[in-house]
Amino acid sequence: MKQKLVVIGNGMAGVKCVEEIYELAPQAYDITIIGAEPHPNYNRVLLSKVLQGNTALSDITLNDWQWYSERGIDLLTGEMVERINAEEKWVRTASGKKIAYDRLIIATGSSAFMPALPGIQKPGVTAFRNMEDCQAMMEASQRFKRAAVIGGGLLGLEAARGLLNLGMEVDVVHNAAYLMNRQLDRMSANLLKEELMKQGMRFWLNKRTEKITGVRRANGLLFSDGTTLAADLIVVAIGISPNLAVTADSGIRTNRAIIVNDYMETNIAGIYAVGECAEHQETVYGLVAPLYEQAKVLARHLCELETDGYHGSIPYAQLKVSGVEVFSAGVIRDEEAETALQHYDAMKGTYKKVTMQGGIVAGAVLFGDSSEGSKLLGYLKRRAGIGVLKESDSGSKSGGADAVAAAMPDGETVCACNGVSKSAIVAAIQSDGLESADQVRDKTKASGSCGGCRPMVEALVAYALSGVGGAVKAAPICSCTELDPAGLKEAMLGDTFSDAASARRALEWRKPEGCFICQAAMGYYLRLAVTSDAGDVLGQAQIHYPTLQSVLVAASMQGESSSQCQISHADRFEGGGPSYIAAELEKALGSLASPSMLKASVSAGALYPAGVLVHDVGISASPAGWELYIGGHMESPVKQAQLLIIEGSEQGAVETAIACMQLYRQSAFYGEAVWKWLERTGLIAIREKLLDPDFREELLDNWRLEHSLETCTV
Repeated sequence: MKQKLVVIGNGMAGVKCVEEIYELAPQAYDITIIGAEPHPNYNRVLLSKVLQGNTALSDITLNDWQWYSERGIDLLTGEMVERINAEEKWVRTASGKKIAYDRLIIATGSSAFMPALPGIQKPGVTAFRNMEDCQAMMEASQRFKRAAVIGGGLLGLEAARGLLNLGMEVDVVHNAAYLMNRQLDRMSANLLKEELMKQGMRFWLNKRTEKITGVRRANGLLFSDGTTLAADLIVVAIGISPNLAVTADSGIRTNRAIIVNDYMETNIAGIYAVGECAEHQETVYGLVAPLYEQAKVLARHLCELETDGYHGSIPYAQLKVSGVEVFSAGVIRDEEAETALQHYDAMKGTYKKVTMQGGIVAGAVLFGDSSEGSKLLGYLKRRAGIGVLKESDSGSKSGGADAVAAAMPDGETVCACNGVSKSAIVAAIQSDGLESADQVRDKTKASGSCGGCRPMVEALVAYALSGVGGAVKAAPICSCTELDPAGLKEAMLGDTFSDAASARRALEWRKPEGCFICQAAMGYYLRLAVTSDAGDVLGQAQIHYPTLQSVLVAASMQGESSSQCQISHADRFEGGGPSYIAAELEKALGSLASPSMLKASVSAGALYPAGVLVHDVGISASPAGWELYIGGHMESPVKQAQLLIIEGSEQGAVETAIACMQLYRQSAFYGEAVWKWLERTGLIAIREKLLDPDFREELLDNWRLEHSLETCTV
């Protein structure tokens, strides 16, 4: 029976956890999400775009109403949970709804911190945290002209930029000596200030607000030094405060936020917290990437999958502040770290600083060009020595984002929030004909969360479309033709050829007889295009086709010793478990053509190692069912397989593996290994196709057709 999962909070962290759960084990839970706002889940990071007046709520919505409905998720909007009964396992909303749960996730997020200033409750004072705040500010801009923003951090500057776009005069008040003092050093902050002043902002630095003046409505600020500032609208953007009211009288331990362990569990079993309301190892995170990392760990834990847990994140910011690219990560204060590298280009308006501690990269600041942000963040995460900075610095001087995009390794992560690599982005551009960063975002989710990687996504679009480095203009498949693997596949499947020889004539092959490389590729594509009357075509293709060579079988659930063997007959195995799955895979795939040699591994679980994570296909028993992994590779380059899905039954695991390999056979290029296909296509895209019931059945139908024609092969 499905367990009942209740999520308090319809924000980015809580819904991300639900997304992950649905992908890992879609049948594990009946899910109810309770949200205080009347909207479906939206990207709060992009509220500044709404404030600027050129973006609607629908444009920043992450999951629309239909998304919840299609997944059977019960979404309650406009509801506040006022009590948690941990003993009887139910929650009650302010409207009186009482909802039982087996597992509970608290993802209430945070609210704008409003200081105890005299006059803070007056009309004309607002926070900048949600859609209602944006609406209030837009309405005020139609009646008033002077606005003051308290707070010179990221939120304050974004609010100020939006108010400028609405036609208001804007003063920014900050209690520190320079802007964004938590993310920037003095040099980069001064450069930012100069740019924002050109845009029309005015700044009051080292100012402490004592009082909001006005009788019936706010009309200005009084500072501690006795000076004043007149304003008709006052926006408070000085920080956030975790929403903890729901934990009152529940027994859940809190400090600054809800205290959680490495699996995001509170002191009460079955109750978890994630996002801005969670405190892990005395740290509360307010950035998207750490919250998504927490959500992924919690999802795997709830699906009873192996996870190392959450061990904290390196906070970083990669974003555009009023159109200016900024990146900041790690330790940047002079009193906490030494400067390892510093470079300022006045002509380009770019600045770069990298710090170190004990010869190890400790922090970085980029201004004007944030294209190196992903690379520098990687250095921080793996605690690289400062020797790596020579390469990084030379890249930054050789052409900016375009040069960095070209030099970036294919497997390097571009979008940390959603885990999207360079290869996945370039592959999407190439295979789907994408031409803009928006299209890449819609296809891969890269830049769809915090938006900080947008400059690099744009650079990768330009890089891929230019054909530099073979991104699109790949090398010919062999010396017989100018066609690259994608071009040959399109040509072979786009026309009808009686045999490989006629195809070579039609495609103007340099060598009429071809070579062993193109002969094999053409034969494979002829076979792939098989229909019910294609037996004669198959009979003429005198080609060797790679097939499923061997299956590694770990011990069965009854405890047989692990072994490696080549399976030739399915009836060698009796009963269920790994032996059954291995036999079914061999019977299903063993004689069919494949773009490259396939190897599969089946294991009875963690106690029976069989190399599940280093084979093209790996299936392993787990408490939640059968885990299906794809894309492993045990030779150079070594690749770890990625978890595709969890199936509840042996038959489901077999069918999903068959459907996945059929998708691979149909969409991969000849000679392209599964791990290369996975990097090019992207795990999310593959998973979404396999979770589509109609498309999955179509894949299985195609496999059944080809399998029935085995006797036609040579």
